[in-house]
Amino acid sequence: MAVDPNEVPLSPAQRSKIRRLSQPKEPAPGEEAGELNIVPYLDIIMNIIVFVIATISVVFVTTIDTNPPSAGGGKGTRMASKALNLTALITAEGISLKTSSGNIATGCSAIGSGITIPKKGNGDHDYTELTRCSRELKKQNDRFAEETQVTVTANPDVAFQVIISVMDAFREDKDGPLFPDVHFGVAR
Repeated sequence: MAVDPNEVPLSPAQRSKIRRLSQPKEPAPGEEAGELNIVPYLDIIMNIIVFVIATISVVFVTTIDTNPPSAGGGKGTRMASKALNLTALITAEGISLKTSSGNIATGCSAIGSGITIPKKGNGDHDYTELTRCSRELKKQNDRFAEETQVTVTANPDVAFQVIISVMDAFREDKDGPLFPDVHFGVAR
């Protein structure tokens, strides 16, 4: 192989420079770099969507049908003068029942003052006595047999589970529905 006298071999520095200039250039951090790779972002979003859809079918939502107290005086509705208008006030001492005739006395037998259904000896509210008393109130008068509404109010220190249990005790007993339309009231 013959070497042409006009060709001069490249020095190592020249070869290094040619190699360096022939490679693609990486942009500096401050320069624009072309397209943004959003594939990892879309992968995360798709995983979240699949997880949410999969867990929705497992989560059960329970609702309790109640009516919140209405705000303001506004227009009032006139109730029948001889309606029961049963209201239950849940306190730390027990449950006090009030009707349009007055407060129900202890034992649910007559009109009087005091706590209608005091707590049991172990400190729990007596829900079975509340259900029995509700049935007795409905049996007192034929007009009350058609009553379905009760208003439940509670002191701020009463646990939420106690309120739910009182609502359940008012709704029905073994003989049928008692007061299924439970409304919330504000204690005054």
